[in-house]
Amino acid sequence: MRIEEGFQPVPYAEGNPYTTDPVLPSLLKRLLPSQALTEVEKDLERFGNEVLTTLRDLCKLAEPPALSKGWRALKDVFQREGIIGIFYERAYREHSRAYGFAKILLAVGDSEVIDCPLSMTDGVARVIEIMGTPALKRDIYPRLTSRDPAVAFTAGQWMTERPGGSDVSRTETVATAVQESASPYGQRHTLNGFKWFSSATDSDVALALARTGQPSDGSRGLSLFLIPLRIPLIRAPSEPRPSATTNNIFIHRLKNKVGTKTLPTAELSIEGADAYLVGTPNEGVKLITPVLNITRIHSAVASTGSLRKCLAIATAHSRGRAIRGGTQLLSDTPLHVAELARLHVLYRALVHFVFGAVVLLGKSECGVASEEELLRLRLLTPAVKAFAADKACTAMEECMTTLGGEGYMEENGFGKCIQDAFAEKIWEGTITVLALDLVRANGKSAALNAFIAWANTVLSSCPASLGDFLSGPLGSLRSALDVLADAYAAPIPPLVPRPALFLFCHIASGLYLLEHAIWAHSTAEPTRETDVEVLRRWVTEGGLDVALENVRRAKAAAGSRIQMDANIVYGRGSGTQGARL
Repeated sequence: MRIEEGFQPVPYAEGNPYTTDPVLPSLLKRLLPSQALTEVEKDLERFGNEVLTTLRDLCKLAEPPALSKGWRALKDVFQREGIIGIFYERAYREHSRAYGFAKILLAVGDSEVIDCPLSMTDGVARVIEIMGTPALKRDIYPRLTSRDPAVAFTAGQWMTERPGGSDVSRTETVATAVQESASPYGQRHTLNGFKWFSSATDSDVALALARTGQPSDGSRGLSLFLIPLRIPLIRAPSEPRPSATTNNIFIHRLKNKVGTKTLPTAELSIEGADAYLVGTPNEGVKLITPVLNITRIHSAVASTGSLRKCLAIATAHSRGRAIRGGTQLLSDTPLHVAELARLHVLYRALVHFVFGAVVLLGKSECGVASEEELLRLRLLTPAVKAFAADKACTAMEECMTTLGGEGYMEENGFGKCIQDAFAEKIWEGTITVLALDLVRANGKSAALNAFIAWANTVLSSCPASLGDFLSGPLGSLRSALDVLADAYAAPIPPLVPRPALFLFCHIASGLYLLEHAIWAHSTAEPTRETDVEVLRRWVTEGGLDVALENVRRAKAAAGSRIQMDANIVYGRGSGTQGARL
């Protein structure tokens, strides 16, 4: 039999990623004012068609690992679409963040990780908006937020060095003040060092940490600098783009990574580069925090958006693939649909959780967030990044398996999505790093109290007509809040932070689903029964019970378990140092 004869796999159509998304249209309907919703929905539907056509075609032109025509064209599309621009034009005030991140959610699975350098551009724009000199706000900020690719800048953030990874206290790059040369951009310095991981090799500027104090000062001796990658920094669009060597920045090599291969990531040698001090000397770690907060939320949206694409493929495939001799579609097979439903519940939980943080980010930037909301955002930022990355990666693999052997083929796109999205489990902090950040946030502020107060407000807002049906899930969430408060009570046992983070995320995502279910019920939305059932399943079947048990086990763990962990990993009799958070 010839290959074109006999059975052929049935093609599937994913459909417009916005109009077919099971959660985003309803979520935006709740979050946005009606006039804004009308305008935003029109643009998102148009952009959804661009994702299926323009972006997918450009992805085929992006050949790793070089600065290809496709890579540059993808960046141009994002800039023209206002990704970054939307956030700072603030046409919809605090809702602008929800609008812009909705576009990213739709595009991230079909844009070759182009949002990575743009997320850093977003963070750098925010730093300059907050603390830049008048000259930086005049010359650099408008380019970082521009919709015109001819003048728009992208930006990197250079923190990672060989000795420390996430531990910036071991930064080796040294900044030396140039006393005789003043600049309106900030005090001029020369930088010398080596940045081990730069994911914005083709950017125009970068924020970097460099040492202005002594090595013994650790992170307290670091300052923040804006580095031009090319000199002159400001030039006419018609002028040729200089090499980075014009500012004594040299690419040692492009990284050979497991995924994100189209994204040009480099090791950079900085050999006397001009740079400008941003903000107060020796406060670099504090001053770069807005970049980290923004890129972590971008990372969470990217993880969730990658799952969106994989789930859309799996769902569309089920409508066309027949079994039982071609007599029964997978969409009519209860066991198969049950697996897809479980993945859809997870996706809905992630979208609501992530956009909960997005909404608070928008409110904080527009100065309309309450003190309680700012404290809650401090907890949500590391949490959504960790949780979305962890849950999405596993779920994407399960989406692949729903296609059987077809899912394992590269042309379906699963493999690339999974490889690229796995970086989100590492970039901007591993789960353990973020779990310890949550501990710090709780230890230095009343953030957890603010979160619990908000949680109780959401729980008490459930109307009686809905509360009776949801009595079990509501009771579980209330009990889990008690365990959460106990988990973060000092002193925190050394094994608790990681399971406590997952417990926090299960509770928070459940509460955001509850908020939506209450809204859908109260407004008689057509989706209200589904929204209520999604909440019920997430709380009772989504892993909250496992998260609770893991916290209890970690709290009860004695020193003997820590010693046995070391024995299992390193061999019997291995010594252990005192455990520290």
